[in-house]
Amino acid sequence: MSSTLAPRLRERAALAFLLVPPLAWLIVAYLGSLAVLLVSAFWSTNSFTGAVVRTFTGDNLMRVLTDPTVRAVTIRTLGVALTVTLLCAVLAVPLALYMAKIASPAARVALVVAVTTPLWASYLVKAYAWRMLLSPEGPLSWATGYSPGYGLIATVLTLTYLWLPYMVIPVFAAFQRVPDALVDASSDLGASDLTTLRLVVAPMVFPGIAAGSIFTFSLSMGDYIAVTIVGGKTQMLGNVIYGQLVTANNQPMAAALSLIPLLAIVLYLVAMRRTGALENV
Repeated sequence: MSSTLAPRLRERAALAFLLVPPLAWLIVAYLGSLAVLLVSAFWSTNSFTGAVVRTFTGDNLMRVLTDPTVRAVTIRTLGVALTVTLLCAVLAVPLALYMAKIASPAARVALVVAVTTPLWASYLVKAYAWRMLLSPEGPLSWATGYSPGYGLIATVLTLTYLWLPYMVIPVFAAFQRVPDALVDASSDLGASDLTTLRLVVAPMVFPGIAAGSIFTFSLSMGDYIAVTIVGGKTQMLGNVIYGQLVTANNQPMAAALSLIPLLAIVLYLVAMRRTGALENV
């Protein structure tokens, strides 16, 4: 017994040693930066020099909680993030279903390449391409006679395009895990295609949708570059945080504002976990 126990202990020790660098990076770089963010939200700045004053104050959080402008921007940001997530799900589900269950092997490979290829392109290139497309004098206006221009609609469309692959890939993987025999059994028992999709396939695919929604929601909550490029006068939390950090040189206020998307993402993760969707991802 001792002869077999020793190698197992050595393997576990070696595995623990290999996990030290990533765990150290997680604790020091990631969790450490979040801790600094939380602490700096309770600091202030010198009104004359702009230097950070490391004395405890709750003024920044009070302003975040009571300022109507911050409240309006927060509601707008949440609305955009949820709308982008919903649009990505609506577009991804039928596309992923076709890719996983209907398309031929060659077509499936071509579609996977088509979905993932935009991820290799520069974020800025894609954002500026949509700026040109949605311009009042751009190709969309020339072809259809209408363009939404720059604003909230342009922001939603651009973010939906940017994050759609992050929804399609996990949903596609979820559809692939649905056994064909289970679908055939439902059909043999007299269920219609719609009933099979609703009662058999949907519960098995929902974890993939939940996983994809985490990416689309969190990425939309934190985005500020695409909004700057195509949003016109539209302001989201990312833009306000950037303005406080760079333009106003108010790091504590930027940190206090950053707690809003951080809290929203944590609550979204908790909501997804409570549905049980993440248990089988």
